[in-house]
Amino acid sequence: MAERIALIDYGAGNLRSVHNALLAAGAGDVAVTDSADIVRAADRIVLPGVGAFGACMSGLSALPGMIAALDEAVCRKNRPFLGICVGMQLMVDSSEEHGSHKGLGWIDGTVRPLAPSDPQCKVPHMGWNDVIPRGAPPLLEQGEAYFLHGYAVESDDGADILATTDHGGPVAAAIGRETMIGVQFHPEKSQRYGLALLERFLKWRP
Repeated sequence: MAERIALIDYGAGNLRSVHNALLAAGAGDVAVTDSADIVRAADRIVLPGVGAFGACMSGLSALPGMIAALDEAVCRKNRPFLGICVGMQLMVDSSEEHGSHKGLGWIDGTVRPLAPSDPQCKVPHMGWNDVIPRGAPPLLEQGEAYFLHGYAVESDDGADILATTDHGGPVAAAIGRETMIGVQFHPEKSQRYGLALLERFLKWRP
């Protein structure tokens, strides 16, 4: 039986592109859903995200039972989870984007404005850039991916930062631990590199 993939619809993601990319990567059963019950029963979960952290977290919290379903499926049942762009940022403790906002709290970190040391590096960071894995993290390989963001995850510990990119200094490109991973870049816009990442996620057995 095909695995059930839940792609969470909370009004804050590029759902059509992510859905199409998952199908192109080999996913058989992708449910675009705002149902906590479907997320709780899914074999794998994808959380996209476009826009401001606070608005995204509010949208996710407004779905009845969704935060509890995510905590149960990801943190207690260890279902593989992929966060994309703001979906990755929501995994951490908090954000300083347009005020102070609480995140899911799965990963130690704070989302702060990009502050490149090189004045030639514009904000937002937009376009293709290298993904440089730290050690040998799951799913990630070195290559070029497409980024579009003005804020990034910073962590005092740093142990959960799985890859970086360079934009006037190191910037978190991926975070994760155990069965969860988040990427700051957009796999659905990263052509062959992004599809390969999604293929590995669909086969991941943490």
